[in-house]
Amino acid sequence: MNAAQHILDAFKRHQIDTVFGYPGGCIMPLYDALVAHDQVGVEHVLCRHEQACALAADGYARASGKLGVCIATSGPGATNLITGVANAHRDSVPMLVITGQVPSPLIGTDAFQETDILGMTLGIVKHSYLIEDAESLPGIMEEAMQLAQSGRPGPVWIDIPKDILLTDIADRQAPEAPAMDAESADAGTLQQILDMLRQARQPLLYSGGGISLAGAENAFRRFASASALPNVVTLKGIGNPGRDNPDQLGMLGLHGSRAANLAVDACDLLLVVGARLDDRATGVLDGFAPNARLIHIDTDAAELGKLKPADLAVRGDIAPILDALADALDDQPLAIDDWRRRCSDWRKTHGFQAATNDDPHAPISGPGFIRQLSALTPRETIVACDVGQHQMWVAQHFQFDHPRSHLSSGGLGTMGFGLPAAIGAQFACPDRPVINVTGDGSFMMNAQELATIRRHNLPIKLVILDNQCLGMVRQQQELFYGNRESQINLDDNPDFLALARAFDIPTLAIERSDQIRRGIQTILAYDGPMLLHVAIDRSENVWPIVKPGASNREMLDESQRPNRTPSTRNKENAA
Repeated sequence: MNAAQHILDAFKRHQIDTVFGYPGGCIMPLYDALVAHDQVGVEHVLCRHEQACALAADGYARASGKLGVCIATSGPGATNLITGVANAHRDSVPMLVITGQVPSPLIGTDAFQETDILGMTLGIVKHSYLIEDAESLPGIMEEAMQLAQSGRPGPVWIDIPKDILLTDIADRQAPEAPAMDAESADAGTLQQILDMLRQARQPLLYSGGGISLAGAENAFRRFASASALPNVVTLKGIGNPGRDNPDQLGMLGLHGSRAANLAVDACDLLLVVGARLDDRATGVLDGFAPNARLIHIDTDAAELGKLKPADLAVRGDIAPILDALADALDDQPLAIDDWRRRCSDWRKTHGFQAATNDDPHAPISGPGFIRQLSALTPRETIVACDVGQHQMWVAQHFQFDHPRSHLSSGGLGTMGFGLPAAIGAQFACPDRPVINVTGDGSFMMNAQELATIRRHNLPIKLVILDNQCLGMVRQQQELFYGNRESQINLDDNPDFLALARAFDIPTLAIERSDQIRRGIQTILAYDGPMLLHVAIDRSENVWPIVKPGASNREMLDESQRPNRTPSTRNKENAA
C-alpha cells in the first residue's frame, strides 16, 4: 500500500464517504488510487474551482457536524483553497485539507507549481503538516483528523510531496491519536454561576456558534427552558433556541433586532455561552452591556477575556455544564418574571419588522420575500446564504429551528460561499430540502458550480435576490459616505435565467408581490434543481444598522435615512 492508498484507507476507517476536490499534477497519485472507487467507498465530488471545494467541504461539515474534506494539487490548486479554508477557520468548522506538493528533491527550487503553502496558511489553520517521510503519514492522518474535530474545531492542512504519495508504507495498524477532550467545570464553578444568576434581577443569555460546534443543542434548550432566561444570539447562533422558544429576542449586534440590543444594554448579568464577543455582535466594547456582570463559558480558553474581561470565565465542555445548571434550576427556578415581561414587550414592539404592501403589483421587498419563504418551506429546510443584504434578511426574518440549518459565512464574510456550501449540505443531508439564497453579486463569485449541481442532479433550489448592485456596499456608501456610490453597479450582469438554462437547470422569474407565493411553491415542488430569479428594489436597505464606531444602543432605523438621491457618482454609474 502506498501513501496515497493509505489516505483513502484512513478515510474508510473514519467513515469519511464524501470528499470535494480538483485533480492536478502533484496530487495525481491520490486520484489514481481513487480509480478503485467502488472498493474504497469514497465519493469524490469534482467541483469546478478549488475555492468551491473548500467551501463545499465547509457546508458539508456545518450541516452534518462531520469532518469536511477537500483535496487539491500544488501551486494554484492549493492557493485557490485558501479563501475557503480561511472561512472555515474563522467560523471554527472542522476540515481536513490535503494538497499535493512538488517532489521532495524539488522543494525550495521554485519548481513548476511549487508554493510554500504551509507558510502562506499559518494564520488560517489550526495546524499544518508537510509530510517529509512516508512512514509518518499514518500517524499524522490520525492526529490531524482528531485535531480538526476536537476542542474548538478548525481546518488542519496536510501537504504531501508527489514522490511521498507514491512511496510504499509498511502495512501496520495506524497509531491512535491522543484524546483531546475538553475538561468540564467543577462543582464550585457551577455553584458560582448559579449564585450569580440568582443575585441578578435582569439576567440575559447570549449564545453563539459554539453551541452546535460542541453538539450542545439539546443541553442548551434544556437550560434555556429551565432558566427561562431572555436570550439573544449571534449570527452563528441563530437556531440555538429553536423556533418555539418564547424568550428569544433574535440576533444582536450590527444588524440585530432593537429588542436584542436593548436587552443587552439593560441587563445586569450577561451569560455568554459559545460566543466570542466579536465586533459585529458587540459594537464598541465600552458601550456593550455597560451595566452587566459577565459570565463567559467557552471550550477555547483563548476566547476567555480576549476582548472583554469576564467576572467569571469558565473553560469546559459546554453540554455537561449546561445540563448541570439545568438540573439545579429545575428544582429552584429564577425569580425574573418582571424582567421576562419587559423583554417580551420589547420583542413585540422592537423585534424584526417587515413592511407590508397590499398592492399585488408592488415591487418585491427582500424581507417580505424571506418571510414568505420561511413560512412556505418545511421546518427541516437548510438555507445556505451568501454574503450581503440577503444574508442579513435571512438572519433576521427566516425562522430556523436548528443552528445547523442556517449556513452563513460569519467571521470572514465570504461572497460566493452559499452555492458551494449548499452543494456540501445537500451531500451531507440528501433527504432534506436545501436552498441557496444569494445576491446577484455573490452568485457571480462561484456560478461555475451550477455544473456540479447539474452533474449530480442535486435538488438544490437557487434563489437570487437581484438588485443589480452590491447592495450592502451601496447601503453603507449611502449612510456613511455621503451617498457617493463607487463601483457597486452590476446592471450588466449576464441573464441569470439563460445562464442557468445553459447548465440545463430550469428557471422562473418573479418581480411583483403577488408572484412570490407561486414562485416559491413552484421551485419547492419541482423534483430537481431550479433557479428562482427575484427582482427587488435597488434602494432597499437592511434595518436596523449600527454606525461604525458606535455602540449598539445607537442603532439606526429607516426613519433616520438620509436623502436617497446620489450626490456624486463615478463615471461608470453616471454613464
